[in-house]
Amino acid sequence: MGRTPAVEHVRVATFNCENLFARYRFKANVDPSGADGFTVNELAFEIYNEAEKRITARAIGAANADIIAIQEAESLPILDRFHSTYLRGHLKNRPYLHRVLIDGNDPRHIDVAILSRYPILHVRSHRHERNAARTAELFSRDCLVVTIDVVGKPLTLYVNHLKSMMEGRSETRARRLEQAQRVATIVDEDWAGKGYEGSFIVLGDLNDQWDNERKSGIGPLLTHPQLVNVLDRLPKEERWTHYFARGKKGEKATQLDYILVSRALDERAGKPRPKVIREGLPWRAEDYTGDRFDEVGEHEPKASDHCPLYVDLPIAAL
Repeated sequence: MGRTPAVEHVRVATFNCENLFARYRFKANVDPSGADGFTVNELAFEIYNEAEKRITARAIGAANADIIAIQEAESLPILDRFHSTYLRGHLKNRPYLHRVLIDGNDPRHIDVAILSRYPILHVRSHRHERNAARTAELFSRDCLVVTIDVVGKPLTLYVNHLKSMMEGRSETRARRLEQAQRVATIVDEDWAGKGYEGSFIVLGDLNDQWDNERKSGIGPLLTHPQLVNVLDRLPKEERWTHYFARGKKGEKATQLDYILVSRALDERAGKPRPKVIREGLPWRAEDYTGDRFDEVGEHEPKASDHCPLYVDLPIAAL
C-alpha cells in the first residue's frame, strides 16, 4: 500500500452562516408530551427550512477548510446536529471531529464557534468582560480564543462577531470601536512579550468596513502593526464578503468578514492570497454574476448573506 502524502498546508476559514438555529414546526396530529430534547425534535417536529441548511452545508463544504470559525450558531448541540445531519457528507471523508462553542451574550443566542480537523489544545472566553462604563457586557457575543494543535504546531485563533450596524453605523460605532480595541489589547497581552513571533489569527465578522477611519469602528484591528488583512491582496472589487439587499446602490456589497494573520506568520507563509466563496448567495446579490448552488433562490433559500472566506498556510510556517 502507498503511503498517505504528508499534509503541507492548513486551510483556515471564517463564515457567518446567518441564523444556524434549531427552529422547528409541529408535525400534524402528534402529541409531544412525555418526550424531551432531540427526541421531541425527531418525533414531533420537522426542521424548519431544511433547504437553507443544505445550502449552508454545501458552502462550508466548498471551502473545505481544516479549521473554520463560525458565527451565528445557536448552541453546541445544534452545531453537532448540523455537522452530522447536513455537513458531514460534504467534507470528503474528513469530518470536523473537534468542535467548540461557548454561549455568549447575544439575546438571539447567536454564538461564535470553531470546527476543526485538528485537536483543540486550549479555549479561553471573554464573554464576562464588562465595558469601560461597567454598564453592559463588552462583547456582543464573545472574543473566543482557541489554540489548535496542527501537526504538533500551535495555532491560536481569536474568533469575533462584533456589534452589528443594524441600528445605524454611526450610532453603533463606539461599541464596535471599544470591542475592536479590546481584541487588539488581548492580542498584545498574549504576544507582545514574545515579540509577536507566534502563529495567531484574528478572524470573524467585524461588522464594519474600512472605508473611512473616522466612520469605521474597527481601526484598532485594521491598523494594528502586527496584523495583516489578507483580503487586501485581492482586487478591490473582489474583497466584498457580505451583501445587504437594503443598502444604497453601490453600497450593497461590502467587506464585513476578515482574516487578519499575524505579520510574522504571514511573512513565513509567503504572503498568501485568500479566496471568497459566493455561490451560496441569493440571486438578488447581483454584484456576483457566477453560478449558484442548487436550491438557491432569488431571496431565499440561501447559505447566508455572508460569504465563507479562507486562506491556505504552509504548516512549515506555523
